[in-house]
Amino acid sequence: MMKIILLDDVEGVGKRGEAHDVRDGFGRNFLVPRGFAIPATRGNIKKVQEHAKVIVGKREKDVETAEHVKRRLDEAPPVIIKKKAGVDGKLFGSVTAKDVAEAVKKALDLDVDRRALRLAEPLKMTGAYTVDARLEKGIVAQVRLEIEEE
Repeated sequence: MMKIILLDDVEGVGKRGEAHDVRDGFGRNFLVPRGFAIPATRGNIKKVQEHAKVIVGKREKDVETAEHVKRRLDEAPPVIIKKKAGVDGKLFGSVTAKDVAEAVKKALDLDVDRRALRLAEPLKMTGAYTVDARLEKGIVAQVRLEIEEE
């Protein structure tokens, strides 16, 4: 049996960062050459533990930043987006997540990833809207928008 540390989730074996005993051939011929695992030597175990500390520290910093952005978005006035529209308020084109992210950056000087913004569908009418921004796992902010005629 060979002791390995997984560098990636491997179905049937375990999750990233875990140490497992696998058969010699499976570890030596499949997991290690493909970069899914490394042999569990003292040096490699120490490296993985140090790397885990860095990841935990980065995660805590990301959560702290997301909470700050959430507070700023919740306290901020509605972000105004001006688009060309017809007589009945129907926009020529639509407002997408990219447009919302750019408007938030311009109005509030906050970087919100467009992939974090949850629009059910592109916004095609003038008016007031609320868009969810999933900043981190468990942290969801509300972005208030007002789409006005240009």
